[in-house]
Amino acid sequence: MLALSAEDRSRLARLNRNWNDDIVKHRAEVLEIYAPLIRRADNAGITVVRDVAYGADPRQRLDVFVPDGAQRCPVLIFVHGGAFTRGSKSTNGEFYDNVGYWFARQGLVVVNVEYRLAPAATFPAGARDVGHAVAWVREHVAAHGGDPADLILLGHSAGGCHVASYLLDPQAWEGPRVGISAAVLVSARLRLECLPSNPNAGNVAAYCGSDPAVLERCSPVNHVGHCRWPVFVAIAEYENRHLDAYGLEFASRLAMATGAAPRVLQLSGHNHSSIMAHFNSGEEQLGREILAFLAATRLRPQ
Repeated sequence: MLALSAEDRSRLARLNRNWNDDIVKHRAEVLEIYAPLIRRADNAGITVVRDVAYGADPRQRLDVFVPDGAQRCPVLIFVHGGAFTRGSKSTNGEFYDNVGYWFARQGLVVVNVEYRLAPAATFPAGARDVGHAVAWVREHVAAHGGDPADLILLGHSAGGCHVASYLLDPQAWEGPRVGISAAVLVSARLRLECLPSNPNAGNVAAYCGSDPAVLERCSPVNHVGHCRWPVFVAIAEYENRHLDAYGLEFASRLAMATGAAPRVLQLSGHNHSSIMAHFNSGEEQLGREILAFLAATRLRPQ
């Protein structure tokens, strides 16, 4: 992680070792570590159109990051995390703008999606918001230089759950899924449970309830047989408890169900938050891995 100073690398290593002791506190520290780096990034040549409505709810909003001269570019649709009950597409114009800026600098049009939260919006509201955002993108992204037939979905944490549910669960989204060329699931919650050892058990319950049978039915890991897209699964070395195991379980089940093993990467030296916070900071391993995956495997527009 060459972008960080030696002091910040030591600080990150210390909080990584105790990550699950206080994930909210440690997330705030991660953002504090990376904020100065992403503030210094050169984002010239990228226009951002903010707070575009894709639905009637105040949280059904999205931002569009457009590189200068964009013409029929691939479109990355990013869905942030937040344990189903919190989070936003932009924190002070920094996180997760850093994701939009980095991928736009690589020549993609990026759509950063905000969605409704629990407990006001329960399962499958998040997946349905992803579907509504995709519908908006298909109708409008060409005006921003994007290709509506080449849409890549990237979801982090709870956002990864929403992306996977939208793609795979017929009860979460009943409509067509048109134009999707690949999916990237980063530190995603792919199994829903309320185990005492789960640091976000209460947040899962707020979104899906606590009935084990309902949680099992709602878990994306149990719907892998519906997958027809190339998938990249990324997990951090220091994950929110159980999410690394669930990512590997999802990858294994997907390979068995479809005969096509997904790309899997464990990002060394990173935790559940820094795996996204480091984008546009000078560190590029995960971004480059995702771009290589897309270049080699994504479904191309016909």
